[in-house]
Amino acid sequence: MTVDIFIPCFIDQLYPQTAFNMVKILEKLGHKVHYNTNQTCCGQMAFNGGFWDEAKAMGEKFIKDFPNNRPVVGPTASCVGMVRNYYSELFNNTSLHIECRRLQKNMFEFTEFLVKELKVTDIGATFEAKVTYHDSCAALREIGIKEEPRMLLQNVKGLELVEMKDTDTCCGFGGTFSVKHEAISTAMAEQKVKNAMETGAEYIVSTDLSCLMHQEGYIKKHKLPIKIMHLIDVLASGW
Repeated sequence: MTVDIFIPCFIDQLYPQTAFNMVKILEKLGHKVHYNTNQTCCGQMAFNGGFWDEAKAMGEKFIKDFPNNRPVVGPTASCVGMVRNYYSELFNNTSLHIECRRLQKNMFEFTEFLVKELKVTDIGATFEAKVTYHDSCAALREIGIKEEPRMLLQNVKGLELVEMKDTDTCCGFGGTFSVKHEAISTAMAEQKVKNAMETGAEYIVSTDLSCLMHQEGYIKKHKLPIKIMHLIDVLASGW
């Protein structure tokens, strides 16, 4: 099938290799990938900050950037959750009501798309490392993703998956929360990284690079012996 991909702002600017690896995996599975270069932000930051008029303007563009009735796959649950769960607040009973509903139906986070839609749990990846998985708030609570990432990780050759304590507890990022409430946000990151290190894992893996970026900031500042890695990058390893 032809799959449209949505690349969130911060991945485009800071972690482009994860986006390229998503394309690499989809093409390996035999699908044609389409990237609309006109796409921009989904409006989540503005929406969460209370700037709904601005969020709606960005959302209108976003909906029009994906006019085709086919899957739209993104490498982050946070932005996918914004479209699937909160666009209704902006576009119900508007001129874009039908187009919004169609996009919401077609919008998928990468791991759920692989497991639920494509019925794929083994990419043929190899990654020799001990990793622990972080459940992002957006993936777990907004989309209901829990087992899908773990199923994919368990089929990576050479990978040992160990669960950390309180894996479903927020890491403290929360977008602008980490700026407005720096002390609380940092303390939450400290606890999350501590829990991960107690497992003996070499990597913290997640579906959301926003969470991983936040934890990586704490790790680097304190020069801790653990790294972060998006699940897509793990799945793109070894082949």
